[in-house]
Amino acid sequence: MAMVRRILLQIPLDRASGVALFLQIKRHLERLVASGVLPPEAKLPASRELARGLRVNRATVTTAYDMLVAEGLARAHVGQGTFVAGRAARPPAAAPEAPVGADWEAALSRVARRLAADAAPRERFERASAGGAGVISFVGASPDSTLFPTEAFRLALNRAIRREGRTLLQYHAVAGYPALRRYLATWLVRQGIEAVEDEVLVVSGSQQGLDLIARTLLDPGDAVVVEQPTYPGAIQAFGAAQARLLPVPIGPEGLRVDLVAATLEGQRPKLLYCQPGGQNPTGVSLDPTARRALVELCARHRVPIVEDGFGDPADAAGAPPLRALDRGGLVLHLGTFSKILFPGLRLGWLVAPRALVRPLTGIKQLADLHTSAILQAAVFDFCRGRRLERHARLVRAEYRRRRGVLLAALRRHLGRDATWTMPAEDGFSLLVTVSEELDAAELLPRAVARGVAYTPGAFFFVGGEGTCTLRLSFAALPASRIEEGVRRLAEVIRAARRERPLRPAARRALPLV
Repeated sequence: MAMVRRILLQIPLDRASGVALFLQIKRHLERLVASGVLPPEAKLPASRELARGLRVNRATVTTAYDMLVAEGLARAHVGQGTFVAGRAARPPAAAPEAPVGADWEAALSRVARRLAADAAPRERFERASAGGAGVISFVGASPDSTLFPTEAFRLALNRAIRREGRTLLQYHAVAGYPALRRYLATWLVRQGIEAVEDEVLVVSGSQQGLDLIARTLLDPGDAVVVEQPTYPGAIQAFGAAQARLLPVPIGPEGLRVDLVAATLEGQRPKLLYCQPGGQNPTGVSLDPTARRALVELCARHRVPIVEDGFGDPADAAGAPPLRALDRGGLVLHLGTFSKILFPGLRLGWLVAPRALVRPLTGIKQLADLHTSAILQAAVFDFCRGRRLERHARLVRAEYRRRRGVLLAALRRHLGRDATWTMPAEDGFSLLVTVSEELDAAELLPRAVARGVAYTPGAFFFVGGEGTCTLRLSFAALPASRIEEGVRRLAEVIRAARRERPLRPAARRALPLV
């Protein structure tokens, strides 16, 4: 009732119009009923109250209400008030008037239509994988929130506000909070990435970094080499730029550099995108020799590399970032605080060749003016004194333990029914391959009913492949839940194999997970 009263007391009236005020009120109420804002049986405010709120004569409101009652859209009861009519009491709808206003569906761009078409399958997947409180979810490649240093960050945020709150709450530099950029430049040097402050751009998560790169460097029809499988957010960012994607398979030790060579010989790609460490979804890492070969190969063909660092650029096995091996200024390095601190910060960085910094900054200014300065200042305060490194060591040790638990559980419960990739120590997930006659997307509702959820692998592939694969993300799951989750999954897979064949599903859209 209170909501209905608030809505009706804000009815816009044009007193200079030639349309009578009672008719304006009546028509507005009709629109609210037709749109469902005023549901059946909703009680309308008393005529005296509405008249007082709209500053009109009470007879004006009474006339509008009487007309609604006469047309069957409302019903009045003496001593009780006026109510929106129930569905059965309403007369048959008259023929609709000619539509007015914009046809927004027809106005959508090709890119927006494509993204809108992807949204429905994504929502179906999210609903299917949600389940109840008892579902063990391997779905999101997220860190464990129980490990977040929330109190330490709250204190850092308080210190930043006390120190320079008035400045931080104003508009700020597009390229980022200067102190954080200087810190990142120094920190990245310790990871082997030689960068100066002017080459570091703070972005709203690495996803924005991908979008900025695509909008800065790609024209419709340009080709981009991507891993197969790969991060769906990259597929969507390059797809939104209307690029052609050239997938190159991932092997047991990362991107197949030998096949990259053949692709570069036969095509003229504008970019190559890869995740050399902790690759999503497979978790594998490219070994140091292959990293050097990839950088040298792209340098010969003058193809820029977009290196998605995923998190801490210091590889657990000691392999250097691609940017550290770059001598020709070809590697754009992306990083994020989402995995080593909190995803909710939406803070990341982009290290770019100096010639690209100004164009990238111009595109970012169009997108959002600047990333939150107050969060940047708080992260800088938190990172000082090597707190970031200490926290990263702590969580990596725990994630390595959970990785070991998952691998042992897979060997124990699925050793005869599936194969899987071997994630590096800095990985968050791995990719499981089941029998070809099984479709992981069709299997998901059965798995959720059994109390376990995963991400169908086809979401990570270009060209409709990967239907018999599924991703298991383990970082956010306590070790005690991982074993039981794999046991439930194994039961579902074995039961489905006994019922074979299942029909392969059609190609599905890519969710940002």
